[in-house]
Amino acid sequence: MYHPQAGYYTSGREKIGKNGDFYTSPYLGPLFGKMIAKQLEEMWCLLDKKPFTIVEYGAGTGNLCRDILEQLRENKKMYDQLRYCIIEKSPEMRQREKRLLRGNVSWYNSLSEIPSLHGCILSNEVVDNFSVHQVMMEDELMEVFVDYKDGFIESLQPASAALKNYITQLEVTLPKGCRTEINLEAIDWIRNIGIALQKGFVLTIDYGYGSAGLYNEQRSAGTLICYHKHGINYCPYINIGEQDITSHVNFSALRHWGSKYGLEYGGYTSQAYFLMGLGLSSQAQQIQADEKSQRLLHTFLVDMGNRLKVLIQQKGIQHPMLAGLTFSRQLV
Repeated sequence: MYHPQAGYYTSGREKIGKNGDFYTSPYLGPLFGKMIAKQLEEMWCLLDKKPFTIVEYGAGTGNLCRDILEQLRENKKMYDQLRYCIIEKSPEMRQREKRLLRGNVSWYNSLSEIPSLHGCILSNEVVDNFSVHQVMMEDELMEVFVDYKDGFIESLQPASAALKNYITQLEVTLPKGCRTEINLEAIDWIRNIGIALQKGFVLTIDYGYGSAGLYNEQRSAGTLICYHKHGINYCPYINIGEQDITSHVNFSALRHWGSKYGLEYGGYTSQAYFLMGLGLSSQAQQIQADEKSQRLLHTFLVDMGNRLKVLIQQKGIQHPMLAGLTFSRQLV
């Protein structure tokens, strides 16, 4: 996915939108970014209206950043002391973002490069693109390895101690014959955030479930999905470097390991309930009732709204009441 020359995200081909392979919420219009901005503004208030840093992982087309900043310009006091930082691995996407974005926006290779981090670390459909280990439960936990002999072939080998520890720490029992994914990279990611964030919030939006919803017989084939020209397949061994490869996020794991590195659990909900808590319903009443606008609302509240989840964690703040978590649900 990130090979310097042949990787999917480092190539110059279109990835998001009509001529790409998939859609994201910010691509569909500015309303999503406007709602996120309202949550960020509330977070700024909870941080005593002091200088505020937004860090966005993988800004993609840059639409979300543009829409957030456009909304926050209405709050001059916040906007004047706002710093927007983007962590972007893809050189091609970084250049695209720079062509679109203006204002106090800067780019970084890693979180460790950003000093004095008070604010919010934001990711929208990023963690599901991290590399994963595929495992299968037989008499013991096995890992799926890949070889090449006149084509890609798979073989099973005993799982590493790190993979077994992941299952043990989360108290997960995999049914025999279950094949699924374990995202160890997400543990490193949330650890780095916990270390870097001095005070503030972590807002993670992605496809996924808690451990109970992810590791069960209903999903015994795993959640690995590939997107190519808006078609779906389940084989990562075709369209090499030309298709998006994703797997669902385990939000229980982000909560568990986040707590080990100083991040307190704030709440968990669906994107639909998150947006409703921020006032999407009242915004909807102001939208022209044309067919396109109604389709957009249906997407936010039903299609992507039910499949995408939102996790909020915080550091240095005692039990904040956030509007986006008005309709929170249990994370197990």
